[in-house]
Amino acid sequence: MESTYKTSYRTHTNGELIDKNENNEVKLCGWVQSKRDHGGLIFVDLRDRYGLTQIVIDPKNKSFKEGEHLRREDFIHINGIVRLRPEEMINKNLITGKIEVFVSELKLITKAEIIPIEIEDRVEASEEVRLKYRYLDLRRPIMQKRLMLRHKIITTAREFFNQNNFIEITTPLLVKSTPEGARDYVVPSRVHHGKFYALPQSPQLYKQLLMISGFDRYYQIAICLRDEDLRMDRQPEHTQFDLEMSCVTSEDIREFVESLYKHIFKEVLRINLEKFQVISYKEAMEKYGSDKPDLRFNLEITDVTEIAKNCQFKVFTDVIKNNGSVRCINPEREFSRNEVDAYVGFSQELGSKGMAWMKFENGKLESNIAKYFSEEQLKQLINKTKIKKGYLFFIADKPKKTFEIFGKLRLKLRDDLKLVNPEDFKFCWVNDFPLFAWNEEENRWEPEHHMFTMPKEEFIKDFEEKPGEVIGDLWDLVLNGIELGSGSIRVTKPELQRRIMKFIGLDEKEANNRFGFLLEAYKYGAPIHGGMGLGVDRLSALMAGINDIREVIAFPKNKAAQNPMDECPSDITEKQLKELHIKTETVKK
Repeated sequence: MESTYKTSYRTHTNGELIDKNENNEVKLCGWVQSKRDHGGLIFVDLRDRYGLTQIVIDPKNKSFKEGEHLRREDFIHINGIVRLRPEEMINKNLITGKIEVFVSELKLITKAEIIPIEIEDRVEASEEVRLKYRYLDLRRPIMQKRLMLRHKIITTAREFFNQNNFIEITTPLLVKSTPEGARDYVVPSRVHHGKFYALPQSPQLYKQLLMISGFDRYYQIAICLRDEDLRMDRQPEHTQFDLEMSCVTSEDIREFVESLYKHIFKEVLRINLEKFQVISYKEAMEKYGSDKPDLRFNLEITDVTEIAKNCQFKVFTDVIKNNGSVRCINPEREFSRNEVDAYVGFSQELGSKGMAWMKFENGKLESNIAKYFSEEQLKQLINKTKIKKGYLFFIADKPKKTFEIFGKLRLKLRDDLKLVNPEDFKFCWVNDFPLFAWNEEENRWEPEHHMFTMPKEEFIKDFEEKPGEVIGDLWDLVLNGIELGSGSIRVTKPELQRRIMKFIGLDEKEANNRFGFLLEAYKYGAPIHGGMGLGVDRLSALMAGINDIREVIAFPKNKAAQNPMDECPSDITEKQLKELHIKTETVKK
């Protein structure tokens, strides 16, 4: 069968030839992976993204002298004849391991200098070197595999959207500045002096406008740009599956997205996902200390406030009197005293005043605080926590602080005790989020997700009077403790949208200035609609078995939001500054 990769320079790829190609005349291109001289014959492993082919250069061949001067990463083109390898020389680890190609003609396309990093998976350079020479780092088989996995995820998703009557629409990259929680990247206009575009943090407003326009099922593989501090799962630019649907409930959207992910995992990894668990925000925080719980292991938090309030341990009773709570977890493991002390220290680093503990031994709970509990109270603790072995770790504090500490301690115990199989994938929906969150630094209410989220029906009439109780029609999708995306039903009534904007501090003038075009559009009849933004980078990383999204992005930025390869961000010329009517002023440190 003729190769689908055939061009003027090659008839096959380097991962394609097998024993059935014996005696075929072939053309190959690729990089020199390695060269060996055995008894006069030169053996070269030729590499492209499809694999390796061993080529052989005979001393009698006119290309032998050229072959003697080859070195790693030279790019060459060869013509040759496919021969079977001797039985003892077969490489069972390669698709092409049964054959080798005897060169009849060799042409050096480009000569490589000594490479600054190894093009091998077993040798990994430092992060800065890898990013500086990213085009070389991307030649490594592991990086090519990761980007091909990402490609398969995107094409599989696109096929599924298309099959379900979605239309792919590109929204603009130069937009009005409407900050959505992070800082905007801004672009000065040459034509309109002193005016600026912004790069979109998401297509949020535009996909809502598309619903008003009558495109009832929209999607886009969208680039989102946010000027925020970086970490492993953040980049200045990230990619998401962006979707919006009209005439739907939140359950309709979640049902579609769950089907999307089940399709992706089946097609890409041959994994059949189980039904996604649905957990309320309140339950997630109370059980797991996090709104993005990792459900691959249990280690749930237990509220023992009712038991502790009647004990004699003053630390606990004082916290309870001040509207705090006492909660605990049971790792079901034996620990040395040094290990217990290390976990106490870890909780203190997170802001706790300490972490009390009890050990379950011989059917009883024992520790230096057990004496402050009656026998009946200790039995109640055993029954409430269902402890069978190991320790109880206690935190007494305000509920929010307790959840924060236990959420992080739970993940540390997960990693320390190796409680999960890294090849497991456990999805869940977290819904019924609060619509508003209190910003203590700015002393004001702000949206939990964003201001375009619909409150649940029962809170619409008087949400201003009890903002801390208001639940929004919004939700997150979580995989293995990582948030993959957020979604909501949108506010479609301009008067309600204005009330929400006013409540979070936008007066009518500012609301019109920033969002007037959206409020105007809603005057002319809009369907109920909602949607999601789903992280492609995070999904690709998790499916590849890693956590760092930079490993599945071709040209990422480093932790300082710089690209060591092209050295951006960089200066621009005085001519460019003059055209933009911009003067720069840098403060010397």
